[in-house]
Amino acid sequence: MGSEGWCLLVCLALSGAADAVERQWRAVDVILDCFLMGEGGHRGAFASSENMVKALLVLKQVPVPDDGSLEGLTDFQGGTLAEDDPLITFEASVNLIRIPQAEALLHADCSGKEVTCEISRYFLQARPKATVETAAWFITNVLVPGEGPSISMVMKTLGDAENGAVLHPMLKLPLSPQGTVRTEVEFQVTTQTPSLNLLLGSSTSLHCGFSMAPGLGITSVEWHRQHKGSGHLVYRWATGQGQGQAKREGATLEPQQLLMAGDASLTLPSLTLKDEGTYICEITTSLYRAQQIIQLNVQAAPKVRLSLASEALPPTLLCSVTGYYPLDVTVTWIREELGGAPAPVSGASFSNLRQSMAGTYSISSSLTAEPGSVGATYTCQVTHVSLQEPLGANTWVAPPEQRTAFGVLFASSLFLLALLFLGLQRRQATSPRPARTPRHSG
Repeated sequence: MGSEGWCLLVCLALSGAADAVERQWRAVDVILDCFLMGEGGHRGAFASSENMVKALLVLKQVPVPDDGSLEGLTDFQGGTLAEDDPLITFEASVNLIRIPQAEALLHADCSGKEVTCEISRYFLQARPKATVETAAWFITNVLVPGEGPSISMVMKTLGDAENGAVLHPMLKLPLSPQGTVRTEVEFQVTTQTPSLNLLLGSSTSLHCGFSMAPGLGITSVEWHRQHKGSGHLVYRWATGQGQGQAKREGATLEPQQLLMAGDASLTLPSLTLKDEGTYICEITTSLYRAQQIIQLNVQAAPKVRLSLASEALPPTLLCSVTGYYPLDVTVTWIREELGGAPAPVSGASFSNLRQSMAGTYSISSSLTAEPGSVGATYTCQVTHVSLQEPLGANTWVAPPEQRTAFGVLFASSLFLLALLFLGLQRRQATSPRPARTPRHSG
């Protein structure tokens, strides 16, 4: 049965599920459509579409939460290898490690998400002496779009060609009776958050977890940041070190969590725009090395202020948009008369872009108002990636007649106040001053 049939079985099981029952766990086969990369594939990262062949990955008996929706789901049965069938099937045992968020992999197709899965050859830096010549290693990179997870797994092949097993015609590796390449996952590195969008000044924890087979030991953890073509070491921990070496002020990693719980997450307090970039969590064991990539986008929400730049007729409005990041921002002017419908207004002009020492941007937009005979409300509306909904500021512009009457009244009031002030000053100047009584001494 093809991968489409297995996905259909899962979807039917989910659609016919009864009411949720108490959370339990069940071991199921997770089947993923993958691509096997050629020898030029990139280790630990997703490669280009060149030199790829279709493959099937079967993660055997993965524990997943069962709320009753898995009833009727059957395990992978396999089949015999057909000479004209180019599909390569990898069976991977997960008994030695944990697969976090495996339910996301199982239900991804039914949720309308297309899982990215790539398998590449993995070459050891030092080959174990006890390893038979037919053994090979592969690394699988799996990514669920949206909220993740992203998982990298190092798989070691099982089986021995000397025992009479049939070899795969392309891989030259022993096949099981069902025509599959049997492997065992011995190391995995995962992140629950492949991409993050966070506000300037906030704090975050970049998730990076791992698990490994018994007998392996962790030797080092390194966090790197790449941005605009340059790379920097952010944090490094190695066996025998205490708190590790932080190259970014305030960056922390808990060694106890690292060794006991397989948690290599990096905490970054008080984010600045200099923290933005692509973070690489690289974990090295006594035999394997794998990594996860996390994209961190730092954002700053704009502030909007609307003022009257000129009271001359017709009046000019000024909208100041300050302190935003990244650069792209949309400023829209909207005009609404009393009893009318809001309508966008064209003809606005913009100032030169300004950038602060902190890296945030500011821009101003001016518009000549046309209030009409009854006046109008003008709104400066700003759209930015940091905002969940547009941000705006508004003001009411009076009609010319009302503005003229107000201006005359205001000028008359100032004139009367000036006359009153001058009259008081003149009265004080002409009033007789009281005579001083001379003092006699002695």
